[in-house]
Amino acid sequence: MLLDLIALDDSSRVWIYQADRFLTYDELDKTRELLFPFLQGWVSHDNKLATYGNVFHRRFLALFVDESQAHSASGCSIDASVRFVKELGANLGVDFFSRMTYCYLQDDEVQSVEHATLPKLYASGDVDDETIFFDNLVKDKGQFLQHWTRPLKDSWHYRFV
Repeated sequence: MLLDLIALDDSSRVWIYQADRFLTYDELDKTRELLFPFLQGWVSHDNKLATYGNVFHRRFLALFVDESQAHSASGCSIDASVRFVKELGANLGVDFFSRMTYCYLQDDEVQSVEHATLPKLYASGDVDDETIFFDNLVKDKGQFLQHWTRPLKDSWHYRFV
C-alpha cells in the first residue's frame, strides 16, 4: 500500500540512502518508475507494507514504512529493500552505500565532503558550527521532518571536526 508522506504516522520507520552524486532528471524519472512498483509490492511475511518513498534533493533515496497502519518491516523485507537499492544503484551507476561521505547545505545547495576532509574544511572555515548537515541516521518520519537537517554543532558529524 503506497501512501503519501503526510499520511504516514510520525513513528514510521525510515531508511535514507545517499547517492555518491546527484541524479540527473532522467535518472530521477527512471528511479521513480522502479521505486513506486517496488513500494506497492513491498511485503513482510506476505503482508503488504504501508509505504512511501522518494528522492530528495536529487541525492537522497528515502524509504518509509508505517507500521501503525499495516505490518512491521521484518528482516526479510528489509533485505528486499536493500537488494532493490543495490540493483537500482547498479542500474544507474550510483553508489547508495558509501558511508564515508557527508552532505551539507551551502548557499542552499547540497555539497558533500569526504570523512577525512571534514576537519580541514572546518579548520578553514568553509563549514562552521551553524552549517546544516544531513543526518541520514534518523530512525522515523518525526525525526526525518525535524532533525534530518541540523547545524553541525548539533549533529553526530561534529565529533569528527
